[in-house]
Amino acid sequence: MNNTKSRPLILITNDDGFTAPGIMALVEAVSEFGELLIVAPDSPQSGMGHAITINNPLRINSTHYFNGHQAFNCSGTPVDCVKLGIYKLAKENRKADLVLSGINHGSNVSTNVLYSGTMSAAIEGAMSGVPSIGFSLLDYDLEADFTVAQHFVKKIVKNALANKLKEGTCLNVNIPKLPLSEVKGIKVAKQAKAFWDDTFDERADPLNKNYYWLAGKFHNHDKGEDTDMWALENNYVSVVPTQYDLTAYDVLEEIETQFEG
Repeated sequence: MNNTKSRPLILITNDDGFTAPGIMALVEAVSEFGELLIVAPDSPQSGMGHAITINNPLRINSTHYFNGHQAFNCSGTPVDCVKLGIYKLAKENRKADLVLSGINHGSNVSTNVLYSGTMSAAIEGAMSGVPSIGFSLLDYDLEADFTVAQHFVKKIVKNALANKLKEGTCLNVNIPKLPLSEVKGIKVAKQAKAFWDDTFDERADPLNKNYYWLAGKFHNHDKGEDTDMWALENNYVSVVPTQYDLTAYDVLEEIETQFEG
């Protein structure tokens, strides 16, 4: 059990790898709020979803990359990092008070949460009973400016520490690529009904054997003004309360009747 006099323990990870600018920006933004434990993949792990490593050993290495904070890079996935952070690497058997993932390069809106390593790490924290937040900035540029994102990270983390989330939920936060003066504020929203229309780019290697690159376009089929995509398109930071319970409650009784008479 945490000593009530100690600073909150904040576990930080990402899916872009421990050298990504986004995680450094996140560390800088929240260092004032507590003791940090950073456990991040040793290489990019975007699109890994909720994958875990079961057929290979996990390796971790202590790193001084984060200016004196306790930090490790890990050979596994973002979810592996959270599991190791919570159950193995936290000092003195302390349980993390907050899990933060990001800041991701690029958005994680709508159904992208199902593919996102960033959000899967946050959801893993929630599954372990720890309030968790995933942060994404709508800028894929390696030289992205995270100043505005840091402003909202501080505001949201401060609120999360003061008002703990209901167990089993985490927050999916997406931040538009805009100057601070143009961001209208924070909008709590639902996940939009938007999906990838997948295509595959077929090519041939020098041996004339075919190979494929996954491609496609992301289409928003939701015209509502209460969604994450609407919020971002209208210059708001979107915050979606997200849960790991995937039960389709609206059809539960209907399916029960079909099979149980």
